Amino acid sequence: MPTHAQYVGSGTSAFAFLDLPISSRLNALGGTNVSIRDGEISMGMCNPALLGDMTDKVLELNYAYFLPGTNFASVLYGHNFGEAKFIPIKEDAMDKPEKPNYFAVGVHYLDYGRMAYADVDGNKTGGTFGARDILIDAMYARQLGPHFTVGVTLKPIMSFYEHYSAFALGADVGAHFQLKDSTFQLGLVLQNIGWQLKGFYSDEGGQVREMLPLNLQLGLNYRFKHAPIRIGMTIHNIQQWNLGYEHTNLLKDEVADIKWYDMMFRHTIFFLDITPKSERFYITLSYNHRRRAEMHIQDQFSIAGLAIGAGVRIYKFRVGFAFTQATKNNFTYQASLALDINSLLK
Repeated sequence: MPTHAQYVGSGTSAFAFLDLPISSRLNALGGTNVSIRDGEISMGMCNPALLGDMTDKVLELNYAYFLPGTNFASVLYGHNFGEAKFIPIKEDAMDKPEKPNYFAVGVHYLDYGRMAYADVDGNKTGGTFGARDILIDAMYARQLGPHFTVGVTLKPIMSFYEHYSAFALGADVGAHFQLKDSTFQLGLVLQNIGWQLKGFYSDEGGQVREMLPLNLQLGLNYRFKHAPIRIGMTIHNIQQWNLGYEHTNLLKDEVADIKWYDMMFRHTIFFLDITPKSERFYITLSYNHRRRAEMHIQDQFSIAGLAIGAGVRIYKFRVGFAFTQATKNNFTYQASLALDINSLLK
């Protein structure tokens, strides 16, 4: 007999693809990260305040493989401008960025491939249709001093499923704090503030508009002074405690309640980052308990919830790769390539 499950938030938000990691670095960090500020321009997609000096004139390309026929790709570019106005704590050029206004733009495309038409019983009726999501984002961050950065992202969102389409306008607002030596970093962001301007369908009351997947996240990390190791955690969906599912065709006593400690850990992602101060390479391992709880198949071996990735800086390029496992025999592979155009101009 089929078993149906419904996320308790279903029907209240659309555009779930906004939760997907757009780069191998973010994938390796468990899907999201709002605190690490190390020059990866894709970090700005999670928290615009993570843009910085090192994202100036950086071009990044990302590609992810989910299933045959499904393609997820993106391109980002950063550009800094302006002159520093704040007074540094010490008379040291490193305390005063040359261009304290950080800007980046990105285009992201998710194509689900071709799918066959079928009736309610699953019988194919002939022909195929496509489905795709498109996200455009413009990120801006401002350095307020040697420790603080704030940022905002404006993002038009579009979806096209068969003959249905929807359009929304969203925004992210974030902040970042770090010690002068960057051993401790803290990030806070509210993602996907906005509205669906055009819904997928209409009913008797007119256009049906759904909410965006609002996500309040807090992250922190600590980098050891005398070892190439960074540890940290990200707490996501702070605004909503219950991340469970409702089984719509089972009695309540047939479904085990999620314990409070299990639910608490479903909000957390832990990561270990091995990278020298030169940041010429990294190796990252993370654990996302929500992924583990939702994607693990009982009585089958699986590493769902774990993610691993690595990257290296070669000449003027940054190359990264990561993979995760959703369910048995279902792996997600993601690759990233970044070019520092500044180095080409020197």
